[in-house]
Amino acid sequence: MDQARGGAEETGDEAFVVLRPQTPGRFVFASPHSGTVYPPEMGRDPSLSEASLRSAEDALVDRLIVPAADRSATVVLGRLGRAWVDLNRDPADLDPRLIDGAPDGAVSARTAAGFGVIPRLTGDGQALYDRRLSLGEAQARLAGTHEPYHAALAEGMKAARARHGEAVLVDWHSMPARATEGVGGARGPDVVLGNRHGSSCGAELTRRLRRAFEALGWRVALNQPYAGGWTTQRWGRPSDGFHAIQIELNRALYFDESARIPGPGWSRTEKGVARVIADLLDGA
Repeated sequence: MDQARGGAEETGDEAFVVLRPQTPGRFVFASPHSGTVYPPEMGRDPSLSEASLRSAEDALVDRLIVPAADRSATVVLGRLGRAWVDLNRDPADLDPRLIDGAPDGAVSARTAAGFGVIPRLTGDGQALYDRRLSLGEAQARLAGTHEPYHAALAEGMKAARARHGEAVLVDWHSMPARATEGVGGARGPDVVLGNRHGSSCGAELTRRLRRAFEALGWRVALNQPYAGGWTTQRWGRPSDGFHAIQIELNRALYFDESARIPGPGWSRTEKGVARVIADLLDGA
């Protein structure tokens, strides 16, 4: 697929889309979890509802960040749904409870809970399968989805560092409102910035983003409950010229989670995120 969007060139395959501006800057934006395509060979439990299947998606985040390609950022978007392959997990983190032939031994807490690189559970806790997957099936998914997405991300990051001396990854996500609710159901933060507790990027990047979001009147938290996933950890190497930060947007800002459509705050959120992007990228 090759076409133009504004001044950006669009390329990619079934696993991902890349928007490359005419004059790429040092920023790379990514949305690994906003994909909505589920291949028929997934073989999910036929009794599983569409709502449960899609409950872990970072709904509409791709639409919110696409304007960054018109402001010098390379934008990498996952196309396939998170329940198929989780692009923000270590590809070696296979769940032996789901995958027949997966290596025995310790797994991460997330994988033990059912949310490995190939998830066993939906975002709302339902079983994705009424069967086990073969190791070959799992490896084929990783080779066809995880590897090409991260190869595209690596290409963007390395090219940005070669041009500008450093590259900055902003990994965009969304969180269900329930994930940050306080006592009595009080709404939690609107935005969580994850910088691996200060290790994945220079402090000024975190400060700039916090100021930009707070200027919208949004509540911002740092590293709680999301400090940054595998991608942030992988690319957060400031001493090597690679900086990375994760952004989680509260879906209550813009999305009706029960109807799975843009909520009443969509327009305000779309304009607000565009303003944050402009503040971050103008002159970057």
